[in-house]
Amino acid sequence: VLHSRVARSNIMAFTMMGAQVTIAGPPTLIPRGIEATGCEVVHSLDRLEEADVVYLLRMQHERMNESFVPSLREYARLFQINSRRLGPRQLVMHPGPINRGVEIDSAVAAGRQAVILPQVTFGIAVRMAVMAMLASN
Repeated sequence: VLHSRVARSNIMAFTMMGAQVTIAGPPTLIPRGIEATGCEVVHSLDRLEEADVVYLLRMQHERMNESFVPSLREYARLFQINSRRLGPRQLVMHPGPINRGVEIDSAVAAGRQAVILPQVTFGIAVRMAVMAMLASN
């Protein structure tokens, strides 16, 4: 979340639409004061079963010059979404690209609960429409 424009945009959009947003991650990857955007912050996946939609973000290796997490293995152990953690009614979203085996298990990414490919496809069309509207005004 610390390095993510997607997270900030989604938190604002989802809360404006009435969604209850909770972000989860290690304290080192949560921006200070992010709660002011209307979200709740937790540092574990203990309440994951409460979510209707699980929206994952990519671990951005290129921005990890400092030690934000002890290791990717430790991060995956604590925060990876896998079939053991995911409930049968939950949808999984991810803006891509995916780090399989880090933030998401390959089986979940390819599973029936994942709406990642349609999300990415429609996201391109939505961004194009927004840019066309802005360019025409």
